[in-house]
Amino acid sequence: MTLLSAGIRLIALAGLAGLVSACVSSERPRQSAAGPSLYWPMTATSAQLDTGSARDMIAAYRRNKGLPALALDPGLQRLAETESAAMAAADRPSQADIVKTVAARMGFDDPKANLSAGYHTLAEAFSGWRDSPAHNAVLLSPDATRMGIATAYAPGSKYKVYWTLLVAK
Repeated sequence: MTLLSAGIRLIALAGLAGLVSACVSSERPRQSAAGPSLYWPMTATSAQLDTGSARDMIAAYRRNKGLPALALDPGLQRLAETESAAMAAADRPSQADIVKTVAARMGFDDPKANLSAGYHTLAEAFSGWRDSPAHNAVLLSPDATRMGIATAYAPGSKYKVYWTLLVAK
């Protein structure tokens, strides 16, 4: 092997090593570069749910069923965030009756809740809710006009990601 061919081989191997390390890198791309927000993984402490995209996806689904869109409500949003954090801290989904009672005490009429865990993306959560008759009834609540939606990530927990969707009049 000549010195020139050995040098070319070394450069080629260095380039290949760079390609391989890029493919197996443990660094996650920034969420804005990771495609549409409904596919962003919520499995990181820095992950933030795109509530506008969630609202828009639910609005499109409701529109296809002849129902009006829901507006994001700051009070329901704070309650959804609090409930998701509580579920993550407890390492289990809560009972919907408790959060519905709190929403009613806050002045929301006929509150309904989807509380779930284990879905890693908004798309997964939405699909799971849509495919469950009880959860789908919340998505398609005919009298609802407002919503709040949140997630919480608990890396050491059984389910990792906890979801809360609240709808009310």
